[in-house]
Amino acid sequence: MPSTIDQGTGGPDRPEARSAATLLELVLSTRTVEEHLHQVSVAAAGLSRSIAGAGVTLRRDGHDLTVAASNDLVMAVDEVQYGLATGPCLDSILTGRTVAVRDTVHEDRWDDYPAHALGRGVRSSLSVPLHVGGTTVGALNAYAREAAAFDDDDLSTRLHRFGAEAEVAIAIALRDAEQHALVEQLQQAIGSRSVIDQALGILMARRRCSAAEAFAILRSASQSRNRKVAAIAADIVTATTGAAPQPGRFEP
Repeated sequence: MPSTIDQGTGGPDRPEARSAATLLELVLSTRTVEEHLHQVSVAAAGLSRSIAGAGVTLRRDGHDLTVAASNDLVMAVDEVQYGLATGPCLDSILTGRTVAVRDTVHEDRWDDYPAHALGRGVRSSLSVPLHVGGTTVGALNAYAREAAAFDDDDLSTRLHRFGAEAEVAIAIALRDAEQHALVEQLQQAIGSRSVIDQALGILMARRRCSAAEAFAILRSASQSRNRKVAAIAADIVTATTGAAPQPGRFEP
């Protein structure tokens, strides 16, 4: 997968240049989405010496969770927001827009959050929303111990590019989960079809009837007993053979 990180014009010794140059290698070497997002967080934190930490928050079923963090500071500041149910990270996820905090000393949004963040040494932050399929699924958060650390447009642009890398990892994970669910559904469907076919063969032999007539018998029993056709079919096979039916399997 080609890297989407702009390596910029900085020299090779700048932290952000080194981080950007190694991101593709990190992405290709990680095996799971958790590892990938952790590497993105670490690399994002390395974009500038002013960044104290970075992490990725994902929202699932209305609950927010830090799934990757470069250090404990990120976890602590994120947890403050979750506990208060307010903060720049949560606003970014809610609105789908980037939220910047220039200086927690003068910040008057989010109730007690600025004081809690300042108490942990955080003066400024940037929360970049993560979108997958048109839906905001989380945010990439970067925290700094200096005020106005993210006023630098170049640094902000680089963080947005790292956010794009996180979006790719999340999209791949969702695609893989959907494919796994589809395989399970196909296996279940094929297994049910196999059991029904076995029951149809038994009924056709017993009743000397056609496959259509045998299926009508199964469907009638299903409706009268308020059970699925596959369950009725399994009962017939078990009663006839003395063993549970062996369903077919889908091999992806």
